[in-house]
Amino acid sequence: MEKEFIDLFELQTRLKQGIECLFPSRVWIRAEVSAIKARNGGHCYMELSQSDASGLIAKANAIIWSSKYRFIAPYFESVTGSPISEGMTVLVEVQVNYSQLYGFSLIVNDVDPEYSLGVRELERQRTIERLNKEGLMGLQKELSLPALPYSLAVISAEDAAGYRDFVRHIEENPYGFRFNLELYPAIMQGTGCPESVISALDAVMDSGKGYDAVLILRGGGARLDLACFDDYDLASVIAQYPLPVLTAIGHDQDFHVCDMVAYGYVKTPTALADYILSIYEDEDARLSSYRTRMKLAFGARISAMEMSLDMLRSRIRGGFALKIAAMEAALGLLEARVSSADPRKIMERGYALAVDGDGRVMKGTQGRHSGDRLSLMFADGILDCMIENIR
Repeated sequence: MEKEFIDLFELQTRLKQGIECLFPSRVWIRAEVSAIKARNGGHCYMELSQSDASGLIAKANAIIWSSKYRFIAPYFESVTGSPISEGMTVLVEVQVNYSQLYGFSLIVNDVDPEYSLGVRELERQRTIERLNKEGLMGLQKELSLPALPYSLAVISAEDAAGYRDFVRHIEENPYGFRFNLELYPAIMQGTGCPESVISALDAVMDSGKGYDAVLILRGGGARLDLACFDDYDLASVIAQYPLPVLTAIGHDQDFHVCDMVAYGYVKTPTALADYILSIYEDEDARLSSYRTRMKLAFGARISAMEMSLDMLRSRIRGGFALKIAAMEAALGLLEARVSSADPRKIMERGYALAVDGDGRVMKGTQGRHSGDRLSLMFADGILDCMIENIR
């Protein structure tokens, strides 16, 4: 018996008719952008997907024709601050399409940027709620920053303008304050940011160096680019980190979950440099104030002490003047007595001094013998003699 069959084209045509009958008009669908590529011709090709706890559960190819993409792309970026990129959850208006040659696809007519922002904000609020529930939100505030933080570990992208601004600002400060800065490079945007920053935080602890604080720096950027700093895992690690963590992420309007759990935060890297410098400026001003207060407090006391010292000096001088005068008079008398007892004075009157050969003064003839030598000292010279006879 011959089997009944249809051609592949007919099968595909029936599928096309059935699918397009089910969805004759455009529909809005929610999906995650798992891949995106804008071609040179202006068309944008995407892969949309959906996942649950078990993993990937749906996937479809989507196309934004160049005639639509040149309007959709800039508008989406103007609202969200970021281009359509992988990892985003989007709400797209599509026309279901089935081609006998290329199969099932979705033709994108519009993308709602407000929805993508709303999804991010919802995830952010869930993260904040979870951190509060786990008691992690205030842990960093229980740490203490050293009075003068000097050794600082910096986590940032090495080529980032914000990091360069921070280093220049803090190293070229007008006061001449010096700091020990060490960079731990990390990816500071996109889906790889949380894991990269966590790895840098681990590297700081593994270094074994006694840092006073850790600084996380990232200059301004698109809101969705900075959404990685609302990540639960990263915020949880910062909250439980044993060193004070100071953050400076984004512009004035930005406030992230990582800022909430950190020991402290400022808006920009330059502002963080100013904050650290202000700690040293305050300490310098405090020391100067102490110096002034000590001068004022001790000025009168020192003046009184100087007056007392002057009076004591005068009394000492007066007392010693009388003592020295008496001593000088006594010394004059002693000099007169010494002068009058000087043998040379006696010899000038016609006397002589006899000394033996050993230089000892001779006081008599006892113990002397013929042939001994002696010297007779006169006022004008010495006679060397020999004893011939003793009478």
